[in-house]
Amino acid sequence: MVEWYSGLSVLEQIYFWLGIIATVFLIIQIVLLCFTSFGGDVDLDGDGDIDVDTDSGVSIFSVKSLTAFFAVGSWAGLLTCTLIADNLQWVSSIVAFVAGSAAFAVVVLLLRFIYKMQSSGTFQPDKLVGKRASVYVSIPEKRSGRGKITMNAQGKFMELDAITDGERLSVDDAVEIIATENECMVVARISEKIDNLEADKTVEG
Repeated sequence: MVEWYSGLSVLEQIYFWLGIIATVFLIIQIVLLCFTSFGGDVDLDGDGDIDVDTDSGVSIFSVKSLTAFFAVGSWAGLLTCTLIADNLQWVSSIVAFVAGSAAFAVVVLLLRFIYKMQSSGTFQPDKLVGKRASVYVSIPEKRSGRGKITMNAQGKFMELDAITDGERLSVDDAVEIIATENECMVVARISEKIDNLEADKTVEG
């Protein structure tokens, strides 16, 4: 190993150390990404990303994508150096850049895929407005406290905090979500909502 390393050119030694360092970082990030993706929340924006965002919500220039670029590019450059003549080693820079760019693109696409998978299961409270639910824990009157409601929405059973602008809502009352505030549902008893609509029609008539 020592003899092999001592026989490397300066350019090959640069490729070698860049490859070692970048590969170690890449392995660590892959392990962390696997654990957070399947055991918790993925923080795609908390890893030193440069703020160049795509429509998918994933930064193009991130630690993960740049690490992949240097890891794959360095090893590709080193391999090219060992296969071509000494006077053509400049070609290795082109090969390293192309290979690194390919790895860069793959990582960005992978992160986009993970982000979409994560977003597809993300709770979206605004889409619950107009949905009906049942009171699970009584809700105090006129926003004097919070209760809880239960419902089936977005493909799963939900238990959500709720407040009301009206009178106290008892357990098992049927309610409708009329607004959301910081992921807390603002609800109204369905019978009260119907009475209000009928009163409005009477006034208009």
